[in-house]
Amino acid sequence: MHYELSNTNVVGNAILRRYFQYLRMERSYTPNTLNAYLADLQKLLNYYADEGIDFRHVTLAQLDHFAAVLRDLGVQPRSVARILSGVRSFYRFLTLEKEVETDPTELLESPKIGKHLPEVLSLPEIDAIESAIDLSRPDGVRDLAIIEVLFSCGLRISELCGLKISELYLEEGYIRVHGKGRKERLVPIGATAIRRLRDWFVVRQDIDIRPGEEDYVFVSLRRGRHLSRITLFVYIKEYAAKAGIRKSISPHTFRHSFATQLLEGGANLRAIQAMLGHEDIATTEIYTHIDKTRLRKEILEHHPRNIHKG
Repeated sequence: MHYELSNTNVVGNAILRRYFQYLRMERSYTPNTLNAYLADLQKLLNYYADEGIDFRHVTLAQLDHFAAVLRDLGVQPRSVARILSGVRSFYRFLTLEKEVETDPTELLESPKIGKHLPEVLSLPEIDAIESAIDLSRPDGVRDLAIIEVLFSCGLRISELCGLKISELYLEEGYIRVHGKGRKERLVPIGATAIRRLRDWFVVRQDIDIRPGEEDYVFVSLRRGRHLSRITLFVYIKEYAAKAGIRKSISPHTFRHSFATQLLEGGANLRAIQAMLGHEDIATTEIYTHIDKTRLRKEILEHHPRNIHKG
């Protein structure tokens, strides 16, 4: 099996080729183990390439920040520990090869394996929840669209509740989201979520919507007002119970599942951060570090809904 690293310069590629040989010949790693190490290392190299940082000049503080990014994205502590173990191996090699003067990973701490993180749903579990929805009912059509948008776009529940029709650019494949601190960002939306939204809009035409609520995407069939966070929490809990999901989940679970699925699919860490709208990512950085086309490409290539058409 062949694995090729990207986002590195010519000098960097020469170093990495020597590292591959080191792992394969001196450490006698199997092809599967070698590919796992290199896949984890690619996450680090892509992240710092996007930051404009040469991996040979990375500091302990920057590595700590990388580990914090992984945790923020919902990566389980055991997986973070595995990734950091590979990072340490790489920098030990660089030290032996005298490519770096000092090993920046000497004081790099791994997370405690017992640390609790929010639950993450697998793709089959999400499919099971969606299958529990009765699409013969108007509210079922709406709720399927809600879950697809949560999972396909990684929105916070407050962002979904406040989503406006005027902020949907479905032909272009984007939605405009108002995040924390009134920051705006453009988030790519895939074909499956777009299709579910359009199914909902057909149903929505027959709802008597209250004045001032006309622009909200998701509204109550009976009250004609946009849905509250509590209402959505109850709905999702009910569907999970019907699907036999025993995990303790909430609308936020789909946001963590979104990030995890993208990360496991090989998406760029910086792109995932931008799509999630983390507070330490300024709105303008969406355009200076990763343009809209690249964000959409990350979604289309790495999100399972765009790989397994549903």
